[in-house]
Amino acid sequence: MPTSPASLTQLPVRRLTSEDLLACADLSENRGWPREEHKWGLLLAAGTGYGIDDPDAPGLAACCVVTSYGPGLAAIGMVLVAERYARQGVGRRLMRHVLAEAGDTPLTLYATANGQPLYEQLGFTETGRSEMVRGRFTFTAPAPDVPVRPATAEDLPAILRLDHEVFGLDRTHVIARLPAFADHLRVAEEDGGITGFAAAWPNMDTHVIGPLLARDPGTAKALIASLAAATDRPLRTDIDVRHASLLSWAKENGIDTIATTSVMIRSLSDLPGDWRRRFAPLTVAAG
Repeated sequence: MPTSPASLTQLPVRRLTSEDLLACADLSENRGWPREEHKWGLLLAAGTGYGIDDPDAPGLAACCVVTSYGPGLAAIGMVLVAERYARQGVGRRLMRHVLAEAGDTPLTLYATANGQPLYEQLGFTETGRSEMVRGRFTFTAPAPDVPVRPATAEDLPAILRLDHEVFGLDRTHVIARLPAFADHLRVAEEDGGITGFAAAWPNMDTHVIGPLLARDPGTAKALIASLAAATDRPLRTDIDVRHASLLSWAKENGIDTIATTSVMIRSLSDLPGDWRRRFAPLTVAAG
């Protein structure tokens, strides 16, 4: 007998491990998302996964991942509820558990139009918008002539310093995984110092660009163009809508908008760091 709706809201929430990777990918596929097994591997290693086991079948009824950046911020991503349990309180049950676990830690997430009403009810407010863009880079509009090269192991300390400065919090536990996670990692260098960096990592049939931190939009364009030249796959990334010149340039080069999400925060007036130099996140996992 199927579990009753009332019972669904009382289902236990458990911590996920790397052994749950395929179940998470199955749940992504169930909701029409790509399986994204490579990204799930990073998220479950660098963050804390939460899941509700399906009471009526093998697999998960719901899941999400929380990536902590210390007491100053944690990011919630990959919030998924199986189609058969949608709109029955399972997502709310999972989110309330995550909020209780987070305590006083401020939270952020990227929300789709479907998920935003629930997050607003749970105390999140919109602080910005982001456009997901995808396409084959055409090199129609040139990038500025900014020196860009492949990153080396010796660059990691400088990359970490720049990331901390721009992001506003310590992401060492995530950024240090980039050399193994990404297929391509580039740095922009001027006057003997690193002024930006970007990675392209494999995700199904695309290369996703992120993170992308740069001194200015011209440097960001040069990093994207360098990564585009290194792959024959379509590119995908997420760009803050305030970076209008970068979005316009990307679209001139065949990378068009496929979705728009809301950047939301809870218990915080705004995200830390310098948004003017933060062009694309490491991973976007909207719910």
